[in-house]
Amino acid sequence: MKSSYTPVIGLALGGGGARGWSHIGVILALREAGIDPAVVAGTSIGSLVGAAYVAGRLDDLKDWVETLTWQNVVGLLDVTVTGGLIKGGKLLNFFRSHFEDADIENLPKPFGAVATELASGREIWLRTGSVIESVRASIALPGLFTPVERDGALLVDGGLVNPVPVSLCRSMGADIVIAVDLNSDLVGRRLRKPAVAVGAAKSGSGSGTMLGRLQAGIGAWRSVLWSNSGMPSVVDVIASSINIMQVQITRTRLAGEPADVMITPRLAQMALMDFHRAAPAIEEGRKAAKAALPELERLLLPPA
Repeated sequence: MKSSYTPVIGLALGGGGARGWSHIGVILALREAGIDPAVVAGTSIGSLVGAAYVAGRLDDLKDWVETLTWQNVVGLLDVTVTGGLIKGGKLLNFFRSHFEDADIENLPKPFGAVATELASGREIWLRTGSVIESVRASIALPGLFTPVERDGALLVDGGLVNPVPVSLCRSMGADIVIAVDLNSDLVGRRLRKPAVAVGAAKSGSGSGTMLGRLQAGIGAWRSVLWSNSGMPSVVDVIASSINIMQVQITRTRLAGEPADVMITPRLAQMALMDFHRAAPAIEEGRKAAKAALPELERLLLPPA
């Protein structure tokens, strides 16, 4: 008798800043292999890519991120000194103007985003309400983005409690969970002053000014934050500390809530804020997903 076994496939997309563009490559590789996850959960940048995928706008997101320059990224930042460095209002307005918002419950597939309640440290699963507002809460990295107020609570980045949301995928009915961990190879990455940045800061019009350095790109922007003593920048210290925290939390969570298939793009060469480097991140995601396909296809075989 032929089996009618059709497992529900879930996709858990982890957090990791700009490294999250690799999620796009993962999903594209799965799609090319004929694998269409039925439920999607995302933490931080994973919630942004996951929401675009569920809403049928992944190709639009890919087209946009591949055109990003560091100047574009800086243009989306609205600096503040209250609650974080970036308010996120410009980013929200941009997404509202380019991507149609909807309520999560009205999306074609079940979707959830993970956030953290700042006052209590509780893990919050966002399963209703505005997609864009939910994503904004999930990506609110402490110290960088200001918290988001929702139902009387202040919410920050979900990566603080659940960097790879396998548990949320399971709760939404997934039988087989494909998880994408963006931070598996980050701990121990050597901090060093980027040589390319120094050269970029010395070239071009107005290169002797702060504005000139900013316009030269992210390398120049990072270079001016290094001290003469050779110490890493404030941004790099914070980013590396976040990497250590997320790797340790991820290992602990996945030990108790293992995924069926783990996809681990090798992204140590990408910094937290390298949002202008989408193309290599997407390609690495595609490569990592293709390497995991044999294991996934074995799991999808009907039981004997």
